Amino acid sequence: MITFEAVRKQFPDGTVAVEHLDLELPTGQITVFVGPSGCGKTTSLRMINRMVEPTSGRVLVDGRDVLAQDPATLRRGIGYVIQSGGLFPHKTVLDNVLTVPRLVGRGRERHRALELLERVGLPAAFADRYPAQLSGGQRQRVGVARALAADPPVMLMDEPFSAVDPVVRGQLQEEFLRLQSELGKTIAVVTHDIDEAITLGDRIAVFREGGHLAQVGTPQDLLTRPADDFVRGFVGRDRGYRGLSFQNGDDLPLRSLAGVVLDDAGRPVGVDGTFRAGDSLRTVIDLTLTSADGTAVRVDDEGRATGVVHHRDVVDLLEKRR
Repeated sequence: MITFEAVRKQFPDGTVAVEHLDLELPTGQITVFVGPSGCGKTTSLRMINRMVEPTSGRVLVDGRDVLAQDPATLRRGIGYVIQSGGLFPHKTVLDNVLTVPRLVGRGRERHRALELLERVGLPAAFADRYPAQLSGGQRQRVGVARALAADPPVMLMDEPFSAVDPVVRGQLQEEFLRLQSELGKTIAVVTHDIDEAITLGDRIAVFREGGHLAQVGTPQDLLTRPADDFVRGFVGRDRGYRGLSFQNGDDLPLRSLAGVVLDDAGRPVGVDGTFRAGDSLRTVIDLTLTSADGTAVRVDDEGRATGVVHHRDVVDLLEKRR
């Protein structure tokens, strides 16, 4: 667990970046710091690994004050990912990934480094390439692999996906969540993008100008119960629609398959998209809104059609839940 206890950061020029921050980042979860520019989210992140030191208060990692630890030793036990990966341009991909293991005397772990590259979606053939030979998304994947190389219990990620295009960004987010489901790290992520925060975070800490914590909670908490007008405005006017991502569509009535063309295995033919049990209400709404006839087909795990939902049924369900 990472804990901030009454943390304040004032720089020599008098600027207060963080003011009385009390916050806990639960073990094994992703906590996202989000807010406008200058709100102290990156400063807060960098205080965890002592790249910035608090003026007052304490930052604890697993119960130990970071100021009581050697900075170099502390940082070797914390993975750190920044925009564009922050790779060494004169080193190969493999050498970049092996940076921290070599610092701690484990530089012969080539096999593990190659496994990590595979894990983040890069084949072994990339090991001998240099960062300049990679796309932005590939460099970011190498940065994640390097942060994981020492198998740290804690990872810090500062705007990790902001330097890539939206399609690659979505792919990296999915890959990152898949990795986290396997590894269960304690992760702090900084972003200015509320959509990214909602996608990635188990918990979201919203900062306001002046380094104050405005609200902390689950994505659903922020979308359905914003603490004040600032959080309400930052989350956006469409927060109700986003909140549908946290409701599943299992309560929707299924209509007959009349009019749906099926193949010999019972799978729908010529349907743009389908949904399964447990999918979000937002997913079903998107499908019904984009289909020609206002319907969405539900399928089982084998892809066989089990019923149809009509957009009118979605509207009726939402009316009942108001």
